Amino acid sequence: MAVLAQKPPMGWNSWNTFGAHINEQLIMEMADTMVAEGYKEAGYEYVIIDDCWSLKERVDGKLVADPELFPHGMKALADYIHGKGLKFGMYSCAGTKTCAGYPGSYGHEAEDAKQFAQWDVDYLKYDFCYFPVCADAKNAYLTMAMALRSSGKDILFAACNWGKYDPSGWMRSRGAHTYRSTGDIFDVPKSYKDIFKNQVENIEGNAPDCYNDMDMLITGMHGSGNVGLNGCTDQQYLQHFAMWSFLGSPLIMGADLRKIDKTNKDILLNKGLIAINQDEEYRPAFLVDNMGDKRYILAKLLSGNRIALAFFNLEYESDYLNTMEISFCDLGIHSGTGIKMKFTNAVTGESIGVYQDAFSTQVLPDECKIIVAEMILPEKE
Repeated sequence: MAVLAQKPPMGWNSWNTFGAHINEQLIMEMADTMVAEGYKEAGYEYVIIDDCWSLKERVDGKLVADPELFPHGMKALADYIHGKGLKFGMYSCAGTKTCAGYPGSYGHEAEDAKQFAQWDVDYLKYDFCYFPVCADAKNAYLTMAMALRSSGKDILFAACNWGKYDPSGWMRSRGAHTYRSTGDIFDVPKSYKDIFKNQVENIEGNAPDCYNDMDMLITGMHGSGNVGLNGCTDQQYLQHFAMWSFLGSPLIMGADLRKIDKTNKDILLNKGLIAINQDEEYRPAFLVDNMGDKRYILAKLLSGNRIALAFFNLEYESDYLNTMEISFCDLGIHSGTGIKMKFTNAVTGESIGVYQDAFSTQVLPDECKIIVAEMILPEKE
């Protein structure tokens, strides 16, 4: 079986904006937009249909796509998406029903996996609603993982049990390529900040073929759509995207890419942040400092003898000094080694300067600073 998630998956999912209001034409247009507007080139490759795509009842024991919404069927839609050089994702649920009340896969794992393979599906999001109280969740996810493995098609398995039963401790061993570690995200600052605080110390297990999924991105939604509430500012959307990128979460967009504004499109396409998320060593970030659950400093070892640093200020407003400082000792670089660090702003690409032993910076409320530091070794005498 191929390694299906060497790096955190990137793509787009229908749920955040459209919920149940999906159809064949919408999905095709989103695939077209991903290619035409540079998302595919940036690394986004999965086009994922979430809940509400099927009929309300099985037909002869099989899941059937709603013919009014998807008149040409799922195989034809998969062929269209593959023709764009993209990959096709679908949705099911470990329970007897999906979260919206459509047929779930509990007790039908083998036949559903074969059906997805026949439709040429590349990615399966597997939710956790209507799960029988007497059933074994760990075995349920293992059962679908094994069904997918025996389907004859390589299908990335994106488990989504909302962090129940601490999936970081068992989802990898049960065959998941990604696992949802939290409840659903909503388009307000408190939602993404709470997810970050909940998961910032739960990321060091991230590694190829099993990544902590902190839920889909809300960047660019501005309060619209299925999970839209009051929305966020552009600065908050940048902070959110930087958090997900730095922590190694899958980057699954949720906005309407046909209508997104230029500022947030540029955030989603930011080469520096995506490069940190997709770095070829695929190492997890680690927490350097947590200042009262309001200010965080993280680091992440990158390929090429580089280190990424992240400074996040989660305050909405503050009368306090917003200075954040890191000692290079916390990065394993001790005074006396002679090693200096050349700092570059990962978001803008601008040079910041060369530093030794320590670095401090001002980070205002709702802001972040993401830095890529290249080690400069002392010259040999």
